[in-house]
Amino acid sequence: MDMLLKGKVALVTGAARDVGREIALGLAAEGAAVAVNYNGSREGAAAVVAEIEKAGGKAIAYKADVASFDEVRAMVAKIVQDFGGLNIVVNNAGVALRNRFVDTTPEEWQKQINVCLYGAIHVSKAAAPHLEKAGDGRIIALVGDSSRVGESGLSIVAAARGGVIALMKSLAREFGRFGTTANTLSLGLIETAHDRDWVNANRDKLTRLYPLRRLGFPSDIAPMVTLLSSKHGGWITGQVISISG
Repeated sequence: MDMLLKGKVALVTGAARDVGREIALGLAAEGAAVAVNYNGSREGAAAVVAEIEKAGGKAIAYKADVASFDEVRAMVAKIVQDFGGLNIVVNNAGVALRNRFVDTTPEEWQKQINVCLYGAIHVSKAAAPHLEKAGDGRIIALVGDSSRVGESGLSIVAAARGGVIALMKSLAREFGRFGTTANTLSLGLIETAHDRDWVNANRDKLTRLYPLRRLGFPSDIAPMVTLLSSKHGGWITGQVISISG
């Protein structure tokens, strides 16, 4: 199926590695020009750009901390200047600090909320005028399933990402008249999760929670992002789609 993304411009936040990387490569493979956002992983972002260019695609890496609206606004302006517009936004950047709620600190709360919730707000806000202008904009947010069903040890990030779900549902209603869709993908545990030591230590117990008896891979996620980014996903909006095995 041709996803009809040739001529489209996509911004993927947190695209230097793991799920974000796979999403960027998937969109590029379908013809989209990709803005590869990173904050600390310069080498990873450069590698993603190089891989896209080697395959004949177009990509540029952009450094910006999504927790800063000023940095995000400047990044989006540069993307539009470089590519001539913006059609697709994938809010993937995030941080999760696993800790019992009683042991969390205000500093931990702020870090997770700033990146996970405010990050999605900042990117969506900066991109909104360009998506409206495009007439067929797409906003896709990625959250962990903890934000949908709750999870011990992830209360703060679950709360922040729960806010993202509400944001996407509201933007779907507000932006629909301009042709822009907004959806959320709620993910089960991915093999490339940041807390890999914890995952490996609890692997047997974790895999038993999933009917398919395995954790997810980035390649399980990217195709749905590509579909929602395309014209084929143009009548799907305001949804929370669980990809969780």
